[in-house]
Amino acid sequence: MNHDWSLLKQRAMSPDDVVKLIPSGSRAFLHGGAATPSALVEALARRTDVEGVRVYHVHTEGPMPILNQECEGRVRSVSLFSGGATRGPIAEGRADFMPVFLSDIPHFFRSRRIPLDVAIVQLSPPDKHGLCTLGTSVDVALAAFESSKIILAEINEQMPRTRGESFVPFSRVSAFIATNRPMHQHPPEPEGPVEGRIGAIIANLVEDGSTLQMGIGAIPDAVLTRLHHKRDLGIHTEMFSDRLIPLVEAGAVTNKFKTVFPGRIVTAFCVGTQKTFDFVHDNAFVTFAGSDRTNDTAAIRKNPKVVAINSAIEIDLTGQVCADSMGHRIYSGIGGQMDFIRGAALSPGGKPIIALPSTAKSGTISRITAELKPGAGIVTTRGHIHWVVTEYGVVNLQGMTLRERAEALISIAHPDFREELRRTVAGLRHFNFGGGT
Repeated sequence: MNHDWSLLKQRAMSPDDVVKLIPSGSRAFLHGGAATPSALVEALARRTDVEGVRVYHVHTEGPMPILNQECEGRVRSVSLFSGGATRGPIAEGRADFMPVFLSDIPHFFRSRRIPLDVAIVQLSPPDKHGLCTLGTSVDVALAAFESSKIILAEINEQMPRTRGESFVPFSRVSAFIATNRPMHQHPPEPEGPVEGRIGAIIANLVEDGSTLQMGIGAIPDAVLTRLHHKRDLGIHTEMFSDRLIPLVEAGAVTNKFKTVFPGRIVTAFCVGTQKTFDFVHDNAFVTFAGSDRTNDTAAIRKNPKVVAINSAIEIDLTGQVCADSMGHRIYSGIGGQMDFIRGAALSPGGKPIIALPSTAKSGTISRITAELKPGAGIVTTRGHIHWVVTEYGVVNLQGMTLRERAEALISIAHPDFREELRRTVAGLRHFNFGGGT
């Protein structure tokens, strides 16, 4: 069969014609992150002859008109990890949220716990062997591609061609549009003094030969910019962005001591600017894999000195971490936090870290609290918590009683709230403030 893309793309259809293949009442997967196929999303929102379509997705980039009120009854979003576009519709009851570990989602698709009919994806063009790649996001998309009967694709000539488990056959594509457009980009966030101080504290915890997992945001970026003097770091993460690349270029990342994919960066997806997309394009140093593999605790724990850096919205004085909601209002999702917190805890010399600024809303609210807000989702339990970092210091809660934990966390809370926190918990018998030594 001739797999010449210049000939194959003559079979491309319009976005509106492609999405006509989505049946009413079907369950569809939507590719996320930088790989969000926006033209197909917009075309689906324009369809008025369809009803009862459920669209499952993790965090997406770009416009999401299927969330508009006029799409109610026709298309309903189900977030497996929420983002800015979905928070309002979820809070208003026009979209749904499903709490789930990122590592479990591929199994949900393959086992038909979530029975998919359609996968709406963005792919790189096929090579001479007829293989496209899932590009920047393999994560849960590989299982969705394999589990769906109908594959609808945007084939984008600017989608990076990535290595690892990213390859999928063009022959499985039911219909496609052909594009040549820039990827959705996510520039690094600016570093402020709070993020800089937290980054410096965490960087001091990272030893030579450590294996790193980091998310996106100013705090992980602040850590990465302070590791250039480290040696033989490894990367086994669910995602990475621009700030990792200078660390690789400086020679600090070699993956020498990793036992899972030694010598290679392992990730499920990437987001960032064109710098990141150019870096991963056809780069054998970077292995993309499904999130059931990157986030498998049994695999993570095999690597040495895993340093897992994760964020929180708030943490109570017993060590319960809320990371997915602000009270009842869904903010993000469970994601891979627990996968890596537990994996790092079991890794030889590992350090599971929860990092957060001490305050929110311009310093008016303490993020270290006597108790979580009603409805707050506990993502990391107090049985799993280890290291906690704010701009005021670092504590390790493992092996501490409730009273000791409260005292330790108050010591790294913002000074303006420490006395208030002490007064709030002083009457709680289980903290037993003033008792013991």
